[in-house]
Amino acid sequence: MGRRQFVAGAALLPALLEAGPAAADPTIPAEKLAVDEGYWRTIAAQYELPEGVIQLENGNWGVMSRPVLDAYFRNQQMVNREGSWYTRRKFGPAWIQVRQRVADFLGVAPDEIALTRNATEALQCLIGGYNRLRPGDAVLYADHDYSAMQAAMDWLPARRGVEVVRIALPEPATWQGLIDTYARALDTNPRIRLILLTHLGHRSGLILPVREIIAMASARNVDVIVDAAHSVGQVDCRLPDLGASFVGFNLHKWVGAPLGVGGFYIRRDRIESVDPWMSGPEHAANGINARVHSGTTNFAATLTVPAALDFQQAIGASRREARLRHLRNLWAEEMRGTPGIEILTPADPRLSCGITAFRLTGRTGMADNRRLARELLERFGIFTVERDGLANGACVRVTPALFNSASDMARLVEALRTVAKG
Repeated sequence: MGRRQFVAGAALLPALLEAGPAAADPTIPAEKLAVDEGYWRTIAAQYELPEGVIQLENGNWGVMSRPVLDAYFRNQQMVNREGSWYTRRKFGPAWIQVRQRVADFLGVAPDEIALTRNATEALQCLIGGYNRLRPGDAVLYADHDYSAMQAAMDWLPARRGVEVVRIALPEPATWQGLIDTYARALDTNPRIRLILLTHLGHRSGLILPVREIIAMASARNVDVIVDAAHSVGQVDCRLPDLGASFVGFNLHKWVGAPLGVGGFYIRRDRIESVDPWMSGPEHAANGINARVHSGTTNFAATLTVPAALDFQQAIGASRREARLRHLRNLWAEEMRGTPGIEILTPADPRLSCGITAFRLTGRTGMADNRRLARELLERFGIFTVERDGLANGACVRVTPALFNSASDMARLVEALRTVAKG
């Protein structure tokens, strides 16, 4: 990768350090820095935000900070100027360096990482390519899993001759209750050989005890594919911490890279468990890159990933998580127990981070929650999103980002109290 890409990342650091000594002092606990609104105003100043609306729908994708956006513009101009001269002669070595940075960020080896356009593509490659299923086997997913990934699992009966087992996760959820739910499913369906497991759900923000469930499944000779689309960059966790062999993830959500960059991880000794995709001979059949073939990708987006990683790493993983958790608690725990409001995501810090969902008591229909999200926007200037698919009904999802403030969450609390009163 050229010097200008590295400079783009290094230029982020002075702006972050303007927040004061707390930004440079690693001994300051993340939980203490999480409540320092002065520090986080400096972070928020690195983003261009819409006027007249409080943006609390940041789960769709994560907007780039100004330094990352500047790096993206420069990379796009360079790629457009040099054209195929660049992409055919120089992009390959740059791509290798980007993959190395992603692997380092995730705590794995570069030959265990393949880059894709998003987590959906990554997980489709893993689910569709998983070759240890035999006719008569079963696969398992839950109501909290992403709809496109449920569809990928539903695709398997016609292709692999397997049965699909669907479960609903408990509401309210507890750590042991979630483990017990998966244990019962495995006990009831001993032919299960593959589980789709979402680390941090996009509907309600529920975090699953992934490592414990994987260990339980492995003891029964059951493999697990982990959807980490929302946990990578939101939760302070590296892939080896999960104990997973197969993980799909995004880089344009919580890492803040340009749209169009994600990837998957396959533990080195499990590569052969996923078939090569419909790729050509340019990829060795025994390598991870043979498991996906995206065609022509957004070169500038890929080149900008290091700048996004620099920005996030300048803040620090534990500090990012602590801040998102603090913003979430300012409204969710303040409203928990309020008559007329149901907070769906548990208070247990092991089971939640930044994303949390709620509904008005008894209002489980999608139309009800769509109206509620519209009321929050039109009446109070707060942008959220309705979500469907949970077994117990629809909800409204609240997703703060690093640029949100304590006052934003106070505005949400005030709005919800007003709405709850009718």
